[in-house]
Amino acid sequence: MPETALDLTLDGPALTARLIDFPSVSGDEKPLADAIEDALRALPHLTVDRHGNNVVARTNLGRAERVVLAGHIDTVPIADNVPSRLDENGILWGCGTSDMKSGVAVQLRIAATVPEPNRDLTFVFYDNEEVAAHLNGLGHVAEAHPDWLTGDFAVLLEPSDAQVEGGCQGTLRVHLRTTGERAHSARSWMGSNAIHAAGPILARLATYEPRRPVIDGLRYHEGLNAVGIEGGVATNVIPDECTVVINYRYAPDRTMAEAEAHVREYFADCGVAEFIVDDHTGGALPGLSHPAAAAFMEAVGGSAQPKFGWTDVSRFSALGVPAVNYGPGDPLFAHKRDEHVAIDRITHCEERLRDWLTT
Repeated sequence: MPETALDLTLDGPALTARLIDFPSVSGDEKPLADAIEDALRALPHLTVDRHGNNVVARTNLGRAERVVLAGHIDTVPIADNVPSRLDENGILWGCGTSDMKSGVAVQLRIAATVPEPNRDLTFVFYDNEEVAAHLNGLGHVAEAHPDWLTGDFAVLLEPSDAQVEGGCQGTLRVHLRTTGERAHSARSWMGSNAIHAAGPILARLATYEPRRPVIDGLRYHEGLNAVGIEGGVATNVIPDECTVVINYRYAPDRTMAEAEAHVREYFADCGVAEFIVDDHTGGALPGLSHPAAAAFMEAVGGSAQPKFGWTDVSRFSALGVPAVNYGPGDPLFAHKRDEHVAIDRITHCEERLRDWLTT
């Protein structure tokens, strides 16, 4: 089989390993998208479409209900954790094992092995989820071909450690800019240090107490953190500008407008010269009371948990499609150098989905 091909007869763990060894850092997904498209076009029960590096495959059996199984094919940058490695304890190591090539492997296995499901199925494989919202491939598909995403219920194969995770938190990234006046560092009193002026921002962050609201029985946990800071002109110059990058992860009972207003108010007296919204995507309420979600919950078992991160459950919610997160990866290890997944979780998720879609 060519090095660029995907063999969908492999079991879930082996297919996950193959996907990990197929690097697809955000922005470089085309080879993997090509391989996924080729593998799916070989399945006669599926209709396959493509938009950019986003591949959508569908059954058309006239079933009463349509379910969307979706997952992103990109990863964060590789951190000396490719190729994959399977240890003696049944743990598969490598970039994307958790987030979310194990979930993509489950999607591909269901696509290949369930030709006559009890619900019509739509499989969505999309790019650029790990970067800015305006690059997100699912968003591009929703804009260009919204009919491809039509469904009664959606499952995001995002890492959830084989438990259903309801909704998702919103994410807001802002740049807080402070200003000063340049001067020679030997005569610093002739200027005003913009980096020093960022001190109140950092001090305020250090005292932040996160909100932990309970929504539909799930307790969310907000977070407000500095994720970057930039300032300085030269080692002998007092800087006249500094920027602190803030990321706010907020519970889905806040609207986008409320989230932005909260952050503005929190830093209102910290000497911020400019408040710039760099990226913002709202959250999604759990929606576990929806009949389709309740039926899925009953089928796969376990207890529902809140999704602390942002996922494209939010996009499906905006499209009017109730959605949950359910995947084999452990979210605690997403994006880490020691990212890994237990292979029994991959098999478990695949089996639960297959049972739900065939009985």
